[in-house]
Amino acid sequence: MIRRYRVGSRMSQAVAAGGMVHIAGQVADDREAGIVSQTQQVLAKIDALLKEAGTDRSGLIAVNVFLPHITDFDTMNSVYDAWIDPANPPARACVEARLADPDLRVEMTAVALLQNEIRPV
Repeated sequence: MIRRYRVGSRMSQAVAAGGMVHIAGQVADDREAGIVSQTQQVLAKIDALLKEAGTDRSGLIAVNVFLPHITDFDTMNSVYDAWIDPANPPARACVEARLADPDLRVEMTAVALLQNEIRPV
């Protein structure tokens, strides 16, 4: 079964299938905010989508981070590191990439297991 969340004409913000939820690229609503605030906004959106799909950060498998300015790497990480579940860190990649809007400072995608699929090892 496939479940789509926050469906738009072009894409869904998240899609759950096969015991996993795939979260589309999330960006900040406040395009004038700095990297700290934009990172907080993006992570809050990921949290909300995880919750809506029936899971949380402990189920994260992978996060991809896109920064238009790699010089924001350390500052973004200061926010990300405080957000991530240190007992269950996902695989992660971070790349420098031009984003759709020049005012965006960060975009993230994520993949997580649904809560009923998480089993401690």
